Amino acid sequence: MYQVLARFYDALVKDDKATQDWVDFIEAHASFQSVLEYACGSGEITLALARKGYDVKASDLSSDMIEMAKRKEDAHLVDFKVHDMVEPLNEKVDCVLCLCDSMNYLIEEDDFKQVLHNAYMNLNEQGTFIFDVHSLDRLKEFEDEFYEEGVIDGCGYEWSIETHGDCIYQNFVFFDQEAHPSYEQHIQRVYDPSLIREWCQKMGFKVSLYTDFKKQGIHKGEKYFFVCERKSL
Repeated sequence: MYQVLARFYDALVKDDKATQDWVDFIEAHASFQSVLEYACGSGEITLALARKGYDVKASDLSSDMIEMAKRKEDAHLVDFKVHDMVEPLNEKVDCVLCLCDSMNYLIEEDDFKQVLHNAYMNLNEQGTFIFDVHSLDRLKEFEDEFYEEGVIDGCGYEWSIETHGDCIYQNFVFFDQEAHPSYEQHIQRVYDPSLIREWCQKMGFKVSLYTDFKKQGIHKGEKYFFVCERKSL
């Protein structure tokens, strides 16, 4: 996963406004100097935070995505590493992040809970874990298949998204200049936000929940945003 797509990821989904919205949201809901980001992808939000002077460490399961992040301007400001967020890291920071629906890649409930545990252990006392997930409305949105095709960086592509059960399947095909195809499939599970909140609270977090950055609570929208504060011992 994120092998073929890594090369084209920013060209397909990079959104400077969304990056700034994320930075604004993080700064509004957490007091911090040090940051650990899980599943940092190509590092757009990561680098935006590092450029503001925060001490940022970031990891991703995909070595290809980490390589793309390391090629960017100011990449030296971030300590990037290849790491699976399900596996514990020996770090202590003020703020842990997992953004851009990366938590939805955790198909198994036990893996989801393990990442919550990892974040709790990585946080300093009263630190904050911020993450987002797809809303339940996204399952309805993709009951009818989304399909897009075009040319990007000189290569043709096809991109489809479709719901099956409680999962969203994204299928990518990229064609080189000789029209040879390369395929990649991504599967994300969509969870009930009330269940996620319950898991977070059982882990020891004080939880605030938002829809699409600004609406407090659960509403119709695209994403749920969780702000989880590690309680004082």
